[in-house]
Amino acid sequence: MAFDPSNGFVASSDVPGLADELLPIFDVEQVQLQFSIAADFVSAQTANNVLILALSNGRILRIDLNKPEDIDDIDLPKKPTEVGVIRRMFLDPTASHLIICTSQGENYYLHSQSRHPRPLGRLRGVSIESIAWNPSLPTASTREILIGGADGNVYEGYIEHSTEFYRKEEKYLKVLHKLPDGPVTGLWVDTLPGAGTDTRRIMISTQSRLFHLVGKVGKNDGSGSIYSKLFEAEQPVVHELPRSTAATAAASDLVISPDTLQDSSRLHDGDVNERVFAWLSSHGIYHGQLLLSPFTAELGNKVFNEAQLLPRALLTTPERAGGRRMTASNDYINAIALTHWHIISLIGDRVVAANRLTGEIVYDQVILNQGQKAIGLCVDVQKNTYWLFTSQEIFEIVPRDEDRDIWKIMLKLKKFDAALKHAHTPEQKDAVAMASGDYLLSKGQFNEAAGVYGKSSKPFEEVALAFIDHNQPDALRKYLVGKLSTFKKSYIMQRQMIASWLIEIFMAKLNSLDDTIITRAELSETLNPTQTKEQLDAVRAEYQEFVNRHKSDLDRKTVYAVIGSHGREEELLYYADAINDYHFVLSYWVQRERWSEALRVLQRQTDPEVFYRYSTVLMTHVASELVDILMRQANLEPRNLIPALLEYDRNYKGSLSQNQAIRYLLYVVNQLQSSDSAVHNTLVSIYAAHPSTSKDESALLSYLESQGDEPRFDPDFALRLCIQHHRVLSCAHIYTSMGQYLQAVQLALAHDEINLAIIVAERAHSNPPLRKKLWLAVAKKVISQSNGIKTAIDFLRRCDLLKIEDLIPFFPDFVVIDDFKEEICAALEEYSRNIDSLRREMDESAATAANIKVDIAALDQRYAIVEPGERCYLCSLPLLSRQFFVFPCQHAFHSDCLGKRVLEQAGPGKAKRIKECQVQISRGLVKGRKREEMIGELDGLVGEACILCSEYAVKRIDEPFVKENEDKEEWAL
Repeated sequence: MAFDPSNGFVASSDVPGLADELLPIFDVEQVQLQFSIAADFVSAQTANNVLILALSNGRILRIDLNKPEDIDDIDLPKKPTEVGVIRRMFLDPTASHLIICTSQGENYYLHSQSRHPRPLGRLRGVSIESIAWNPSLPTASTREILIGGADGNVYEGYIEHSTEFYRKEEKYLKVLHKLPDGPVTGLWVDTLPGAGTDTRRIMISTQSRLFHLVGKVGKNDGSGSIYSKLFEAEQPVVHELPRSTAATAAASDLVISPDTLQDSSRLHDGDVNERVFAWLSSHGIYHGQLLLSPFTAELGNKVFNEAQLLPRALLTTPERAGGRRMTASNDYINAIALTHWHIISLIGDRVVAANRLTGEIVYDQVILNQGQKAIGLCVDVQKNTYWLFTSQEIFEIVPRDEDRDIWKIMLKLKKFDAALKHAHTPEQKDAVAMASGDYLLSKGQFNEAAGVYGKSSKPFEEVALAFIDHNQPDALRKYLVGKLSTFKKSYIMQRQMIASWLIEIFMAKLNSLDDTIITRAELSETLNPTQTKEQLDAVRAEYQEFVNRHKSDLDRKTVYAVIGSHGREEELLYYADAINDYHFVLSYWVQRERWSEALRVLQRQTDPEVFYRYSTVLMTHVASELVDILMRQANLEPRNLIPALLEYDRNYKGSLSQNQAIRYLLYVVNQLQSSDSAVHNTLVSIYAAHPSTSKDESALLSYLESQGDEPRFDPDFALRLCIQHHRVLSCAHIYTSMGQYLQAVQLALAHDEINLAIIVAERAHSNPPLRKKLWLAVAKKVISQSNGIKTAIDFLRRCDLLKIEDLIPFFPDFVVIDDFKEEICAALEEYSRNIDSLRREMDESAATAANIKVDIAALDQRYAIVEPGERCYLCSLPLLSRQFFVFPCQHAFHSDCLGKRVLEQAGPGKAKRIKECQVQISRGLVKGRKREEMIGELDGLVGEACILCSEYAVKRIDEPFVKENEDKEEWAL
């Protein structure tokens, strides 16, 4: 065989480019095979994108449709002449397990990992008609499966793949039940979510009856039957055809709808879990939902009661070209398959698809040529593909958007939620919403209708007038809220109008509920007082949520006017707070002198301008609380609060310790370390101008002293204030800090503050003449106020700079000298002692000068002894080889060596002068006496100090012992 992967098993399209909505829901497309077939197809199966084809010559083709170029060609262990032609095949949904049945009763098992079918010895002679695979869909083995035979027996088996030649594939085989109806044409097993893994549902079909069982299975240990317990303990619910009408010639089958597509965006809750069954019988197709609850035998009755029959005549009668159906046909339905919403039937050479909800025929076409016969209609339940097989051809039945009309059907059935789920386009959803709203409005369910109308395009005025005519403000409110959310942000006018209208409706509703509560709600026919209060809270919460969500759609002035006209204070303030209009909220509380509420609003603010604007009025009434708030704000500019602080201080009559302006300013100065002179000047002015009854300046003086030598306040400004308010101590401190000690002493003496004057005079300790002058001023004041000489004499002893002769001019002319004779005598004796001391110092100075002259004369006779082998301490050459210097420390150097080293270590100025002298002497630029003087200067500069033991050596302390050009190994120990 040759297979073309580019075209093989890809259905051809005869109408490319046609819009999906204009195409029929189903299309049957022939699959173009690109390889030759040696024999006819006798059976086919598909699952999990794997296609199995059985040929009449006993060969089996296994094709992975994901990789169609790879084809497994498999032969049965025996030829068809020995075991018969392949009659049927059964493939599990995972495509892992394949059971092959021949016409002579031989059955084989083929695993997806194997290419060699193994005979099933225990099933030899059993003509298999149906299989129910394990719900867990295992791949390594089949686990427990149910097998229906042509003899009416229901078997339980367990088939396990094995590579051992002598080991049987089936672990066990057991007959569970015997049905007298003939062949078991269909089997289905599933689990019920929420009921536990040991609860199973089993459906069994024959030609005349359909069974439904629910019960618990036995322990699953893999060693024996688990379904025996269920069949022994439970009685099935049976749906039976009348005996007289059951036709044995008619085909019978039980099919289940495919799995839900996981990548589909159009599936919803409820579509995923519940499958649909369809039972083919001589009467037609009996179908319904496989409901999942209750977990008892009653489930079968519920399933059968909700199921319905699609009559055979409706499907077998073909439609004329004009749309009318022909006379009823006696043809039977050969095979059926279930999609998600339709039932596909194979009737002779026709493929008919009917909507299972309405029974409407949506597709009816002749597919097979004359003489062709279909061998099977298969469904890949996992991949949702549908296949039709003949002996030589393969067709794919392709659904195109098969749920496109489901929303219309649900709409006709008044199942609006389901219709909305299956509406794909905005137009479809809008049609569902309008129909649903009209229906709910007609039933008097106004609130529900409002929610639906809000999402529809039904004319706004029509819906609004309908709710107004029915006096349904709550429904109108709900509708407007929903409608508002549908308008785009660019529809500013519409959004503002609806939002403003909603504010009016909210206020009217709140007032109505308040009135009901005030009248104790006995007049209300539907609500008691507690329910009315709960509804009031709910409406208020709804209003608050609306304001938070749509505050950008509301016009500020309009909302203030509407809410204000209703007198709703709480709602008014909530709106202002929601839009951050704190100026309005603060003004509102301030105008009503509700200071605590104003402070609660203020403490949530971060904008400094709000604090500056309202600080004056709040400082006047709640100063302490305001200062607490101000001290927690780090982004304020304190100088902008000065007007409020000064206004507060102007009206304040208490003590300084309770002054809140001072408290805040001290916080700014001490904690925030403010250097703003305006803040410091304000604090000084409040301290100085405080109308205290006492002359206590301790607070002001403490602040001034804390400023140190570089005060942040303006000294001139502070001095003027202190002089104006007679703050003597503070004035003296400021004068002192400015260095004006004389003015400070004069001020203190002018106010008879002798001790203060003395303290100030003592501070001028760095200037003795000034200090003496200050003490003389104080002495003059003291003497002028004293009544006797004793006071002046005591004062004299307090300062070591004053003498008795300094104070004599301050005494009156009539003072008798005898009164301070002792002081005068003591002064004269002191002068005598000083004269003697000066004479001794002069004698010592003369002796020192004489000694210096002797030492200078001795220098002319000083010499040093140089040994014959003495070497230069720098170059290590004989010292006497050329001119040299010898120092008192006995270090000797050649003059040129010493000169080089001095140039290296001398300062820039000295080195420059040495070079200049050397150049002028060497070039003969100077002669005679001047040359001798220059040579003497050069010798003096070079031989000023020994370079090994003078300050030159100290400067070389950072030089390493080992130079870069020296061998470091010589220093090794």
